[in-house]
Amino acid sequence: MTIIRQPSLFSIQELYDMAPTQKYDAIVSAMDLDFIYHEVKKKTRRGAPEQLNYPAMIVSFFIRYVERIPTIKDLVKRLQNDLTLKLDCGFLVSDDIPSEASYSRLIKDFKETNVLESAQERVILQAIKEGFIMDETIAIDATHFEARDQAPANTKKENPTPKKRGRKSKAEQEQWLKEKAEQETNLPLYQKKIAAQLDVTLTELRQEIPKDPRWGIKKNSDGKNVFWYGYKGHLAVSASSQYIIQSLFSSGNLNDGKAAIPLLKGMNERLPLSTVRFQTMDAGYDYEPIYKQVYRMNQQSIIAYNRRNESEPIGFDKHFAPTCFREHSYRYDSYDAKYETLKYTQPKECSDCPLAQEGICQKVFKMKITKDLRKYTAPARGSNAWKHLYKKRTAVERVNGYLKEFFQLNNVRYRSGERANIHFDMVTLIYNASKLAADRINKQLKNETQVA
Repeated sequence: MTIIRQPSLFSIQELYDMAPTQKYDAIVSAMDLDFIYHEVKKKTRRGAPEQLNYPAMIVSFFIRYVERIPTIKDLVKRLQNDLTLKLDCGFLVSDDIPSEASYSRLIKDFKETNVLESAQERVILQAIKEGFIMDETIAIDATHFEARDQAPANTKKENPTPKKRGRKSKAEQEQWLKEKAEQETNLPLYQKKIAAQLDVTLTELRQEIPKDPRWGIKKNSDGKNVFWYGYKGHLAVSASSQYIIQSLFSSGNLNDGKAAIPLLKGMNERLPLSTVRFQTMDAGYDYEPIYKQVYRMNQQSIIAYNRRNESEPIGFDKHFAPTCFREHSYRYDSYDAKYETLKYTQPKECSDCPLAQEGICQKVFKMKITKDLRKYTAPARGSNAWKHLYKKRTAVERVNGYLKEFFQLNNVRYRSGERANIHFDMVTLIYNASKLAADRINKQLKNETQVA
């Protein structure tokens, strides 16, 4: 009997097990280092001349994340004591090792130029160009990590002034409504309702997002509340190829749903993702404006439904499929993209039902998804196709785990949200560059196998 050996996929773990020189070359070559250097280098001849090897310094800053070196201080010591690492980073034997203050200035340049976000976008565009990102489904979720800043001490809240008892007069009611409307208008963008983000530009959405460390709270798998003081990282991950397509950094108290529209607009406006058809998220993103944004992108939402004190719909089951007189659910059959209509056919129980013989039961139901974008999606809720697509959401949870376990996402060594944002951007950039490097090696091995 002939045994066919399937070629194994080259993974990021195998990439990191390679010899340091080959590993560094593969990862750094996936990033546009010339672009990064051009953005952070000295722009004029005035002032003190550059005495450090800046390209090598940038590479060493990246390699710190690859080698999981916890601090800049440890990186400087390693470069001083390890000649091989120094040469692998691109330093000459005669070059001086940058000080901790020099790396601090480099981080400041990263912050002022926003070059890391642009570099990550270039990595994704290159992966799309080389055919590594051809996914139909994008998974969106958030993960939390703690800040290095010390949490502020609790301050006692002042007792509110007692309200006047009884019903307000008509004039007082109108004045109260007017004041309330003015307060809501003057609120920061991310304190308003999610619907306010729909008509705001992507640039403004990314600029206005809060980045200071704040107390966050979420329920764990046991249903207990978990508290942390720090930040959230919001990721949009391609379900099959597992690239971080878009990322967003925010304060720890930001609602997950308020980061979805910036991620969706970023994908729609910045990246040529022609194959994407579905956006999958958990119940924390079940807000009507998010469905509207996905609909505007001509895509479908695969989002778990979150019942908010809603009564059971009459004539429909828990997945909003129509039911017959005996309350059997109609079966999802197909979706007509031209008319944006879901088609449901008779339940299996109708085959021996006496009411079906009398022509009382309707054989086919058609429902437009625009009737209620939350309830009606394509494929329909509860169908096997919908469940299969929703399971792909685990890709983003897997990537969250990779970032924390292997790429030091939890190891924030900087105070203030602006510098912590640089750490988050570095982690996502190194992950995507490593993924692209592994895919390139995998493709090369596959081509060599076919030739052989």
